[in-house]
Formats: sequence, C-alpha cells, structure tokens
Amino acid sequence: MKTIQTLALGLCLALGACTTQPDSTVQTNDKGTQWEWKQGTIVVKTPERPAGQKSVLGLALPKMEVVRVGFVGLGMRGPGAVERFTYIPGTQIVALCDYEQERAEACQKLLQKASLPKAAIYSGEKGYEELCKRDDIDLVYIAADWLHHFPIAKCALENGKNVAIEVPSAMNLKECWELIDLSEKNRKHCMILENCCYDWFEMNTLNMAQQGVFGEIIRAQGAYIHNLNEFWDHYWKNGEDDKLGWRLDYNMRHRGDVYATHGLGPVAQALNIHRGDRMETLVAMDTKSVVGKALVEARTDSACTNFRNGDHTTTLIRTANGKVIEIQHDVMTPQPYSRLYQLTGTKGFANKYPVEGYALDSEQLSASGVQPKVDDLSAHGFLPKAEQEALVAKYQHPILKKYGEMAKEVGGHGGMDFIMDSRLVYCLQNGLPLDMDVYDLAEWCCLAELGELSMDNGCAPVAFPDFTRGEWNVIKGYKHAYASPEEEAATLEKAKAFTAKLKSGN
Repeated sequence: MKTIQTLALGLCLALGACTTQPDSTVQTNDKGTQWEWKQGTIVVKTPERPAGQKSVLGLALPKMEVVRVGFVGLGMRGPGAVERFTYIPGTQIVALCDYEQERAEACQKLLQKASLPKAAIYSGEKGYEELCKRDDIDLVYIAADWLHHFPIAKCALENGKNVAIEVPSAMNLKECWELIDLSEKNRKHCMILENCCYDWFEMNTLNMAQQGVFGEIIRAQGAYIHNLNEFWDHYWKNGEDDKLGWRLDYNMRHRGDVYATHGLGPVAQALNIHRGDRMETLVAMDTKSVVGKALVEARTDSACTNFRNGDHTTTLIRTANGKVIEIQHDVMTPQPYSRLYQLTGTKGFANKYPVEGYALDSEQLSASGVQPKVDDLSAHGFLPKAEQEALVAKYQHPILKKYGEMAKEVGGHGGMDFIMDSRLVYCLQNGLPLDMDVYDLAEWCCLAELGELSMDNGCAPVAFPDFTRGEWNVIKGYKHAYASPEEEAATLEKAKAFTAKLKSGN
C-alpha cells in the first residue's frame, strides 16, 4: 500500500496537480507588480482606493447633444472609425492625430466625402497631448498601436476627456489600476472598444441567456484564433532598423494571452462578471514557440532564442459562483479563423465557430416560446434550420433591431464596429451608463500578465485582483441601458438637426 501511495504521489507531483509553494515574502515582477504565494496560489497586491475616489459602476454623465470627438491613431483601424462616425448623427469630428502627419491628413477626405468640415490635424510622437488639451473635445477615440493605448488614454483622462480605447486597452496590471483610478477620480468614462460584443450571434445569444433559454450558464469558451501570416509585414515599424513591426515584437517580448478580449468580452457579459459574479482564479498554459520564433529569424537573419509567447495559449478561469471559462489565443499556426463563443447551460447550449447553432430539447424550446416542428427534437444535435431561425427571430436583440440593417451597409467587421460606435454615442447623448466600463477593461485585459505569472511559475493558479474593490456584487446582472422612447426620439431629432446644419456650413 505504501508503495502505491508513493507512486501516486510521485505521479501527482510530476503532473503538477499537487504542487504547492510555501507562503513567501512579497516579490516584484518586471512590470512592477507585487505578488506572493498564499496556500499554493499566486496573489497579486490590490491597491487601496485613494481617498476621495468612488466607484464608477453605472456612471452616467449629463446628456451631450453633440459628441465632439478627437481620433488618435490613424493606421490600420483608425480611418475606419473616422468614416463610421460620419454616419452617426450628432457627432462632430474635431481633431485627427497620428504619428505620421500624412495619415492624419488623408482622413480629411473621409470628412469631405461626408460634406463635413475639416478637422484640426496633430502629428508626431506627442501630438496627442495637444489634442487632449483642447476644450472642444468630449471623447478621445484611441486606435493607435498597443503600446500607445495607455499613455494616450492617461493624457486624455487627465485632461478631463472621456476615452474609448481599442483592444487591448491596457497591457499590464499597473496600467489597469491607473486607468481605474483616473476614471474614478475624474468621473469620466473609460471604455474598451470590444467590437465582438456587438456581433449578431453574440448579441442574440446574450439576449437568450438573459431570458433563461439555456438555463443557468455554468461554462463558457472564447477564443481568438487568427493566423496573421499575411498581416505581419503591415504593422507599423519604427524606422528602418525595426524589422519586426510592433505586434510581432510585442509577442516576442511578452508571454500570456496578449489579445484575450475578443474571446473573453462576450462570455464575461453572459456570465455577469462584476455584476453578480467575478473571476477568481486562473491557470494558464502555452505551447513552445515554433512559428513565432521562425518569423523573427526570417526577418532578422539571426537566431531567435528569446521568443516569449507560445504559439498557442490556453487560460482556464474559475469564478466566484463556480463557473468555468476557457480562453484560447493563437495568431501563429495555420488554422481556420475562429472566435469561438460557446455557452454551456443547464438547459441548453450555444456555439459559434466552426459550427454556429443552438442545442435545446423539445421541452426547453417550447418553454422558450418556439414550437418545434419535429417530434423527436433533442439536445444531442443542433436545432434544425427552421427552429433555429424561429428562435433567433424571437430573441433578436433590441440593439440589432435598431442598428443592424444600417450597420451592414456602413460596415466595419461586418457591421459590429458601427453598432459599437453607435451605442457609445447613444449612451453619451442620452446620459446613460456605457455598455462597458473601466472595470470590464481591466478584467478583460489582465489575462496577459496574470497568465504570464502562472506560466512562469509552473502553470500555478493565480488569483484575480478585484478591480471593483469589493463592489462586484452590487449590480445584479449585466444590462444595456436605454432611454425612454420619448427621450430617445427627442435626442435623435436634435442630433439629426445638428448634423444637417454642420453639413450645410451654416
């Protein structure tokens, strides 16, 4: 018996399942994060809320009849955002900024095409600082490279501006906490521009989940699997000596899921994260780097021995309410594109990529308000086409009903970018809380550093900090905010009148 127990213990230790570390003194990683071992789990230090600050959960600002916008970062994503805003009534594009002046100037053509007045132009390494100092800008929309998301957002918040930041909006825990404190201190919105929360399947499925179609959601999966082979050479490079471009260079220097938000954002909403539940612990694991390392060697003509990020990263998360989330990241290997979005409920199932569909039995489908057309319907397979179409029609999300058709015409990743921007403006114009706040931003972006801590310490469990500082259970359930039909109509009428006047030049 003793021999068997010894063998079992050895196997357990070899697999890492029983590995524990003694509680230790506080350590500091290369990003300045303080952490320590507590009962076999890595725990990072949560800073206390500074005196005078209070939560921005549910933050609503006075109505803005006109949303005046400054755009920073006009390379791959920025011009599309500028063009989308030309279709949104009640907005004014005040300023355009990019490191390269030519790219900022090129966006004037988008304004001219829409019969809108020219915007002020800013450029250079610190051009955004002058833009942020303007007193005629309400919102700074940031679509620069990853490393500049935080400094631009910090500057904007310090100058009393609301900010909307492309993903990932913060690259480490230090930046997450600084954005939280700036948002709380200045009482300004700090929104993560996570467009995948506004795609058709995700929105309709969220509506179904909120209305109990799948029962209780107990497990969710999300992913960003996108072979970037055709894009690596198009990412901005800082001079002739930069052979890699900013994105490949970042993957070489950092480990973890560095682009988690596309997969995590939609499932976090379905699981009511920081609105009745919170992510408590993660464990991360990655493959070795093969493709990434080869990409660097091909571009530098030298051996690469320090590529930090694995080709494929998997992160497992457990929530306070006993739910499990699995998130994957792979931009290296040759796979079909996948933003896997999967919900496992006690009464049903939803899945996107590679097969899009819902699985419900006859009883649950009937209880959800859709009468099956087949007698032997079970959840062992996806719903037949007729039943699925009926289910989607019944639970079409109100936001899709409002913006869906126009979004398909305007575009932006199939239209979800336009829906995201329209909702942002809608909430600002109607004085409502935004769909995503600074705590969402921090929770969705922190996977990179927490995953790195896990993997650099033998794939150990890592405890999430509570970015809400104890208020994650105050709001019960994720919800979109809406104005009354009368208020909404009045706001839209004023917005259209402003845009018509702006285009007329009067």
